[in-house]
Amino acid sequence: MYDKNTSCCFTGHRPEKLPWGYNESDPRCLDLKERIFAAAEAAYHSGTRHYICGMAAGCDLYFCEAIIELRSWHDDITLEAAIPWSGQSGSWSMPLRRRYDRLVEDCDCYTLVQEHYTPECLMKRNRYMVDSSSLLIAAYNGKPGGTMKTMLYAMRQGIEITELPIE
Repeated sequence: MYDKNTSCCFTGHRPEKLPWGYNESDPRCLDLKERIFAAAEAAYHSGTRHYICGMAAGCDLYFCEAIIELRSWHDDITLEAAIPWSGQSGSWSMPLRRRYDRLVEDCDCYTLVQEHYTPECLMKRNRYMVDSSSLLIAAYNGKPGGTMKTMLYAMRQGIEITELPIE
């Protein structure tokens, strides 16, 4: 078990809600990836050592890759994949599934929230991450959805939020 006081989790949008979609070479995406890395690095310098990622397509995978890079500089970082159900990547394209599998393998540990999909498993995953952290980094476009719900839950739990606006 990791110390909540030195743990950080992440929430953000899937490609369908991002203005650039799946085009990760878009300058706005590249900028967001840099801001995610900078926020994760700032968290490290404030004492964070354990990072938890929900492993959804889009912003979650950007965060996971940023932490893997940050971990290459600091060997006291651990990265946890919080997987909502065992078939999370099952309907994704083959390249995206390969990326997901590689990233899960690069994590230090993983938590499987439940074996099979149910409508509430993503919310359970998000609550697990927030309940295990003292900081939430959120890439947020200002619209209703899972990211907003996770941020609201984090606010109710009294944990710090670093918001990275997406426009």
